[in-house]
Amino acid sequence: MADPESEKQDFRLELAQQVFLYRSTDIAGLDKAQLQEQILQTIFSKGLAPYYEHICGELGWELQQSKLQEMQVSNAKQLEDLAAKIKDAEENLGETEVRDALHARATFLGDTGDCEAAAAAYKETEDKTASGASKADMVFAQIRLAILYQDWHCVKRLLLRAKTICEAGGDWEHKNKLKVYEGVAAMYSRDFKRAAELLLDSIATFTTSELFSYTSCVSYAVASSLISLDRVSLKARVVDSPEIRSVIGRVPALEACLNALYDCAYREFFRALLGVIDVIRGDMYTHPHVRYYMREVRLVAYNQFLESYKSVTLDSMATAFDVGLPFLDTEVADFICAGRISAKIDKVAGILETKRPDAKNALYLETIKRGDLLLNRVQKLSRVIDVD
Repeated sequence: MADPESEKQDFRLELAQQVFLYRSTDIAGLDKAQLQEQILQTIFSKGLAPYYEHICGELGWELQQSKLQEMQVSNAKQLEDLAAKIKDAEENLGETEVRDALHARATFLGDTGDCEAAAAAYKETEDKTASGASKADMVFAQIRLAILYQDWHCVKRLLLRAKTICEAGGDWEHKNKLKVYEGVAAMYSRDFKRAAELLLDSIATFTTSELFSYTSCVSYAVASSLISLDRVSLKARVVDSPEIRSVIGRVPALEACLNALYDCAYREFFRALLGVIDVIRGDMYTHPHVRYYMREVRLVAYNQFLESYKSVTLDSMATAFDVGLPFLDTEVADFICAGRISAKIDKVAGILETKRPDAKNALYLETIKRGDLLLNRVQKLSRVIDVD
């Protein structure tokens, strides 16, 4: 397999991240003027005329008509050249050359940010394409264009199309790529459990550098796993994974957070968590879920801590986590009320008493419940069917 870091990320996704940072109001230390300059430089150098109009309207920037016209004229000239190559291929060459020329036009339209024209061009190219791998690549390219515009409804629709193609005739590489794309969509949709499963499965054979780097893939997988895997699975699939251990050191806060959680070093875990939250807040895929992630990862730590105790004083628990007693009292009480922690607080004695769920009793009650449900359905059915 080729070096997973050797391919460069799609410039449109780099641009999308820069636009996200420019929009952000809760990330400290950003130079908005420099970001705007970088964004415009990319737009002008790549000829992203449609996106330029879109982003100026969305962010309230002054639209430079001269620059827009310059890009539009240049793009029109290149489209004329591409149309001439398509015509020449149709008249003088074979089906393969026609397909290549059509694909070149679709790629150009996608690279210049023209969503509607690119979609139509890719559709025309796909109709003349037999290879499932090539079809999947075209859908993946459209997904990256949709991410640039933050059109996640379109992303999900295209993912269904890509899945159909891969199931019909995709090779292992494109099926693995699909897992990464689906993992990103799951992560953005706050389905961290599914994101962890998909990203962990794809790490060993990662080839999706056009989406993000291998280090980023590992970071997303580890961050998702922290709040979705149990301790045994975390050990087997993350802590002991050679692929993860080889690169997680590039994200020191995440490495420290993972190791501290597994080693039950809760004081160090909470300190490292601050750095992880900064990483999550600064990423366009995970930023919408910062507050949710903070609560969920703390809940994991609280439940893991309480596994070792039948009862524990709130003072000792606050000391273990290096947090204030009022904060811990309030947060644990909220989790208990929500049914996320099986415990009760003795406020007078300052003790938290855990309530271990009885697995056999729970299974018995669940069986009775399902049996009652089945009997009710049989009774309803007997009313409409003549059992005689």
